Amino acid sequence: MGEVSTDQLKKAVESRHGCKATFVQSVPVHERQEDHTVWSGQVSVFDLRFSSSGAFRCYAWWRELPDGEAKLFTILHSPETISPAQAVRSAILADTK
Repeated sequence: MGEVSTDQLKKAVESRHGCKATFVQSVPVHERQEDHTVWSGQVSVFDLRFSSSGAFRCYAWWRELPDGEAKLFTILHSPETISPAQAVRSAILADTK
């Protein structure tokens, strides 16, 4: 599939969370477990307006699957998820359950 643009991530955030999103920044995240890289890439940070969840921020990124398709992730900021790295960790944990 190739790269997923910031605009595509913005549209996914707005669609999934029913709000307006504004791109803030892109943050590099390298998540490791022991000596193994679990995920490495850029997480886009968006400020949210009019979110029914009450969240003011969302973290979004994509991961290429073995078939070449992209899986998009959008994780809302919460007391348990206050950074891009924590958002990636929570998605990894959810995938392993």
